[in-house]
Amino acid sequence: MDGSVRASSDSSAGPPPYYRGNEGSLVSALKTLLFFTILMVTLPIGLYFATKAYVFEGSMKMSSSDSYFYAAIVAVLAVHVVLALFVYVAWNEGAPKSKGKHD
Repeated sequence: MDGSVRASSDSSAGPPPYYRGNEGSLVSALKTLLFFTILMVTLPIGLYFATKAYVFEGSMKMSSSDSYFYAAIVAVLAVHVVLALFVYVAWNEGAPKSKGKHD
């Protein structure tokens, strides 16, 4: 009975050994996720207010109700661009980087 208690306490001591080699890739993936999360929040909101105030109302002299509509379209396009970039980076993150020729 003591052997089974020790075996269960040993297994809860830490993560399995195969996780230790992936800590660098896990940190890299979390940094990528954090970067794109911040980008997803700040870029569309910033573009919305900037294009509304400076482009559509300032330069193009649109009414406030029209500028809301077009600025929202710009913000939605920015969300799609950030999502596409995230998918591209996530897709290529695990790909092996080849240098030189393969025989």
